[in-house]
Amino acid sequence: MAKNFWGVNEKPGGTTTVDTLIGRQTEIHGDVRFSGGLHIDGKVVGKVVALNEKNAQLSVSEAGMVEGDVRAPTIVLNGQVSGDVHASEHISLGSKARVTGNVYYGIIEMTGGAKINGQMVHEGDDAIAALTHQKPVNEPMVEEIKLENRFKA
Repeated sequence: MAKNFWGVNEKPGGTTTVDTLIGRQTEIHGDVRFSGGLHIDGKVVGKVVALNEKNAQLSVSEAGMVEGDVRAPTIVLNGQVSGDVHASEHISLGSKARVTGNVYYGIIEMTGGAKINGQMVHEGDDAIAALTHQKPVNEPMVEEIKLENRFKA
C-alpha cells in the first residue's frame, strides 16, 4: 500500500496522478472544475469542484489555500480552506490542515495538529447512493437490534 506525504497509508485503489497543478505563485479568481487529479500549491478564490468522476482527487499542500467551497470524492488536505469541504468518499487532513467551515465526509483521517472550525458531518449511504445511483442495502444496525430487544415486554 502506498504512503502519502505524511507517511500514512493511502486508500487502496486511490489515484495519485496529478493531471493539473496550480503552482505556488498562482492565484485564480473564479470557480475551478476538474477531473482526474488536481494539486493546489497556490491560491484559489472560488469553488473547487470535481466533475462527475468517482476517481477524482484533490490535494492541497501546506502552501495551498482555497477561499470557497470544495467538493471532490477524495481530498488530501494539508493547507487552508475557508468554506465547506465535501469529500463524498475519503478525506485525509494533515497536521497543517486548517478548515474554516463544515466538513462533510464518507471516511475521515486526521493527523494531530489538523484544525476544523466548523461541524464534521458524516455523509452516509444516502449521499453515496446519490453519487453512484445505486440504492444502499438497508441492514439494521446491531445497536438498533439490541435496543429493540431491551424494550420489548
